[in-house]
Amino acid sequence: MKMAVKTDIGRVRMVNEDRAVVLEDVGGFTLAIVADGMGGHQAGDIASQMAIEQIQLHLQSIHTGMSREECKDAVKYAIETANENIYEFASQRENYHGMGTTVVVAAAALDHIVIGHIGDSRAYRINPGLIEQLTEDHSLVNELVKSGQISREEASHHPRRNVLTRALGTEPTIEVDVQEIEWVEGEFLLICSDGLSSLVSKDDLIDTVLSEGTLDEKADRLVQRALDAGGDDNVTVILVKNESEPSIHGEKG
Repeated sequence: MKMAVKTDIGRVRMVNEDRAVVLEDVGGFTLAIVADGMGGHQAGDIASQMAIEQIQLHLQSIHTGMSREECKDAVKYAIETANENIYEFASQRENYHGMGTTVVVAAAALDHIVIGHIGDSRAYRINPGLIEQLTEDHSLVNELVKSGQISREEASHHPRRNVLTRALGTEPTIEVDVQEIEWVEGEFLLICSDGLSSLVSKDDLIDTVLSEGTLDEKADRLVQRALDAGGDDNVTVILVKNESEPSIHGEKG
């Protein structure tokens, strides 16, 4: 498994409220987490950092010997526990009331990935000829699209496109979306904050991920595409490639 992570403050924001981590071999899984602190709320950067730390902590016992349902339960429990702790922390500190974060958690083995998420940060599976969005945005505009009130094109420019319907840490309990997908050698997992997905088209995402270069170079290019498109938010990217053996001809990503 190859991994790359890149985050950038962007061209507008004064603080980077995004956090990301990739951990190799957590019980046989590659663990990848992206959290995007809620803009306009108190201490979004603290919320996202707490989410990363808490979820890592509560997933230390996950391992590939568990059943897939047990793995899904472990991811769900880790996110729920992080939510409780962030909510309690904020409730006890007036300056932090209302702070929250999105989160995408992926535990990737060589044949499957368990994904849990809250908010509008996204996970995609990419292979030659296909980009598949694995997560569904918990956002107001996505609800409007699903109900037919606005189009996908209108959603990308909607004035309330940053309003979340679900976030980590803002309520004492939370509903977590957890799923398990199959993947095979040669495929890519892309996890990102909306600073990338809201500015870079799916066609550009797949073209960049499948371009020549190392995984680090591809992550850099993805972030640069978001910056070139305006960079009006923090931008965070994790790329994981399902590759069980090193390339004979060196790193190609």
